[in-house]
Amino acid sequence: MGMSLDILVFGAHPDDAEIGMGGTIRKHTNAGYKVGICDLTLAEMSSNGTVESRRREAESAGSILKLHSRTNLELPDRGLFMCKEHIELITREIRKFQPRLVFAPYWQDRHPDHEACSRLVEEAVFNAKLRKYLPDIPSFQVEQFIYYFINDVYEPDMVLDVSPFYNDKQAALREYKSQFDPVSSHDRVKTPINQRYLERIETRDRLMGQQQAVEYAEGFVSKQPTFINLF
Repeated sequence: MGMSLDILVFGAHPDDAEIGMGGTIRKHTNAGYKVGICDLTLAEMSSNGTVESRRREAESAGSILKLHSRTNLELPDRGLFMCKEHIELITREIRKFQPRLVFAPYWQDRHPDHEACSRLVEEAVFNAKLRKYLPDIPSFQVEQFIYYFINDVYEPDMVLDVSPFYNDKQAALREYKSQFDPVSSHDRVKTPINQRYLERIETRDRLMGQQQAVEYAEGFVSKQPTFINLF
């Protein structure tokens, strides 16, 4: 199995990519594209669940989305910083998989780790193309770097119809039982994401779709002009 991917999606925690663009991921894997997710942390600071349960949930969600690859850099949860070591690890991941497109969380979000992930990946995408940076691995230039939304939604540059694949997105998210299932035992605590959070995500995606006259859509932002070849 080759290392090369068409799309590489970065998230701070397992479930970030599924929340923001699970439908887009499944749409592309269904079309035969190779898609991978790289989670930066094991989400060890999560109020509910364990590293082991979160790892199992991520594997199950990835199977539903038909991922070609899922990796975890095991950086510290709530300890993502703009530092040389973190940027280097992400850069190596980009050069390893040589994706045509890279996705990361939008740079504004209520969770600081999502914002940190956004900045780190932006730095790594830039550094990945520099021949003299980490010269032990061949440089690689990503064709396009795109941001997806997790908690907070801003005006998108691009909107993708994911209606035919929305059931798969929902199924993948439901695999994260430790995070999204309602509190039903004394060893779990209430958090914003187990208080009907998945319903809010569905509403968001439905409203995004409504603007384009489709059932469900996911929105994206790019800092660079988007190239469209119509012929």
